[in-house]
Amino acid sequence: MKRLKENFQKPHILIVGAGIIGKFNAIELSELGYRITIADPVLDKNSSSAALGILMGNIYQKRNGRSWILRKQSLELWPKWIKFLKKFNEELDIEKPLIKLTTNDEKFEKLKKFVNDNTNQGLEILEKDSTVIKNINKTFRTKNIKGVISHKDGRIDPLLLLDTLNVYLKNKKINFLKDEIIKIKRLNQKWIATSGDNNEIKTDAIILCNSLNSINLIVDKPHKIQLKPVLGQAIEVCASFDEVNLLSLPKHFNIDNKNLIPLTKNKIIIGSTDEYHEKPEENVFEKLTDFIENKPQWLSKERVTRKWFGIRSRPEGEPSPIQKNLGNGLFICTGFYKNGFLLAPSCSYWVANELNKYFI
Repeated sequence: MKRLKENFQKPHILIVGAGIIGKFNAIELSELGYRITIADPVLDKNSSSAALGILMGNIYQKRNGRSWILRKQSLELWPKWIKFLKKFNEELDIEKPLIKLTTNDEKFEKLKKFVNDNTNQGLEILEKDSTVIKNINKTFRTKNIKGVISHKDGRIDPLLLLDTLNVYLKNKKINFLKDEIIKIKRLNQKWIATSGDNNEIKTDAIILCNSLNSINLIVDKPHKIQLKPVLGQAIEVCASFDEVNLLSLPKHFNIDNKNLIPLTKNKIIIGSTDEYHEKPEENVFEKLTDFIENKPQWLSKERVTRKWFGIRSRPEGEPSPIQKNLGNGLFICTGFYKNGFLLAPSCSYWVANELNKYFI
């Protein structure tokens, strides 16, 4: 990627939003020589900190269009990011493989066809007599789970990743503004961002990564962007030690769009992103465990020891995510819905190229 010329005055970029997308953009642009300020009233507790870190790209069944292009690009970029970030945390890595399962026969047939149509892609059908299927069926006391395995997909620990990004940003002395940006305007070839405390920040360009609030800041520029809130939520279930051995299960897997991550022998996380609300409903447990008709005793509402949620945004009337150059140094990257962690590398790559075209 082309760096800024040495004798070129480094432009100042304001990134609004300190989630995974904002931080990836900050690192990419900082490496290219831009001066960066990140503004967010809650720098470490946002929807990204509530994510599960699932990187589901190669197993994605739609193999054409913009969505696949972004996924494919991110899959190619992630190993480079891991190699780079390991300098700041050796423990950071992508845990592979990823297993996608279903209790629905029709969905399984589609998965099988997808695997057979995409040979040499690291995809494999899990047979009923496989150890993986047997252990899952035994643990959940069912007989109808089936699916496929993707050896190229996986999961990255979201909190470990965010902590690692913070180490880099601190090391580079990135300017953090713990305040909410409430308005932006263009004035004399500069952007002026006004914070909730009435501070004004003058910058050369602005990147909006603050999810649902992004479009509310654009007061003097017409746009047709519409976003709706999507609720991602998760629960932690704790069984008795003598009831089950959750470590016999894969490190992470997906059953009918519910992500499951065993933590210890008796603790497991179950999460999903599929509700168009801003507050979780009362029947969170039932919704997150509806993939099992007759639940085992250990998988009960009374065993929930922790629950949390995060608000994401999904575009209305156009594909996810929104990546647009709105002109005059204003960019928007939002509406990632379920795929903020997966698509963060391709987003920062796009932003860097757009800014380089604008300034160089």
